[in-house]
Amino acid sequence: MVETKTGQSIERGGFLLFLALVSIALLIVVLPFFKPILWAALAAIMFQPLYQWFLAKRPGRENQAAIATLLVITVAVILPAFFIGSAVIEEAAGLVLAFQQGRIDVADWFTQVFAALPSNIQASLDESGFGDFGDLQQRAQEFAQQSLGLIAQQAVALGGSVFGFVLAFGIGLYTAYFLLRDGKTIGNSILHALPFERSIANRLAERFLGIVRATIKGSVVVGLVQGALGTITFMIVGIPSALLLGVLMAIASLLPALGPALIWVPAAIYLLAAGYVWQGIVVIVSGVAVIGMADNLLRPILVGRDTGIPDWMILLTTLGGIALLGLSGIVVGPLVAGLFLASWSIMREQRDAGTA
Repeated sequence: MVETKTGQSIERGGFLLFLALVSIALLIVVLPFFKPILWAALAAIMFQPLYQWFLAKRPGRENQAAIATLLVITVAVILPAFFIGSAVIEEAAGLVLAFQQGRIDVADWFTQVFAALPSNIQASLDESGFGDFGDLQQRAQEFAQQSLGLIAQQAVALGGSVFGFVLAFGIGLYTAYFLLRDGKTIGNSILHALPFERSIANRLAERFLGIVRATIKGSVVVGLVQGALGTITFMIVGIPSALLLGVLMAIASLLPALGPALIWVPAAIYLLAAGYVWQGIVVIVSGVAVIGMADNLLRPILVGRDTGIPDWMILLTTLGGIALLGLSGIVVGPLVAGLFLASWSIMREQRDAGTA
C-alpha cells in the first residue's frame, strides 16, 4: 500500500513537472506575439458588451457578431490611432530637423525664462549656483534631441519591419475575433483548471477584469480626452507641434498627482516669459479649469469604483511596466499590482479564518 501511494505521488509529481515544462514552452513559443495577444485580450474584455449587443440583435450568429465588433474596433480605434501616430511621428521628425539645423534653441528658452523672473529670485538662483544655465542648457538640448530622435527612430524601425508589423496586427485581430466569440468559455475553462479553490479563482478573475476596465477607462480614455483638450489649447495659442505635445500630455496623465501639468506648466511659463501674455494665461486657465477638471469629472463616471491600488504603487508599476514592455506596460503594471494586493488580501483572510 505504501509503495502504491509512493508510486502515485511520483507519477503525479512527474505529471505536474511535465505540465509546468509544457506551459513554459508554450509561453516561450508565443512570446514574440505577446503584445498583440495582450491587446487582443484587452479589446475582447472592453468590447464584450458590444459583442453581446450585436449577438442579441442576431441570436445564434456568434461569428457575425464577432466580425461586426471587430469592424467597430477597427473604425473607431485602430484607424484613428494610425492617423494620429503618423502625424505625431511626422511632427517629431520635423522637430529633430529643427534642432539639428539650429532653428530651435532650448538654451535660448532657458535664458528668456530666467530673464523674466523677478530680480530677487534671480539673485537667489545666482547665489545657489543655478544662475549660470550653461551646463543645464546643454543637457536640456541633448535630452530634447534624444527624446525626439527616439520617436523618429521608432518610425524608421516600424517602416523597416512592415512584414512583422502586419503579421502582429493580423494575429491581434485573429485572436481578438476568437476571444470575443469564445472568451467566456475560455475564461471558465481557465478558472476551472486553476489549482485554487473556485471561490479564490473567481475573486482573482473579478479583480483582473475590474482592474483592466478601470485602467482602460480611467487612465487611457481620460488620458486621450486630456490630450485632445491639450492639443486644442496649444493650437488656439499657436504653439507648434501641438499634436505631439497633446500626445505627451496624454501619456503624462497616467502619472498620479502631476499628470498633464508636466506638459502645460512649462509651456505656459515659456509663453509668459517670451511675452505672449494672453496665450500663457489661456494655457493656465485651460490646464486648471478644463484639462485638470476632466480627470475629476470623467474618472468617477467611467471607472465607477476605486481600483484599491494606492497612487504611489500605480505610479511605480506604470513607469516600471512602460520601461519593461512599452505602452503595454500601461495596463500590465497596474494589473500586476492589483493582483498582488488581491492575492495577499485573500491569504490574510484565509489565515484569519483559520485562526478564528
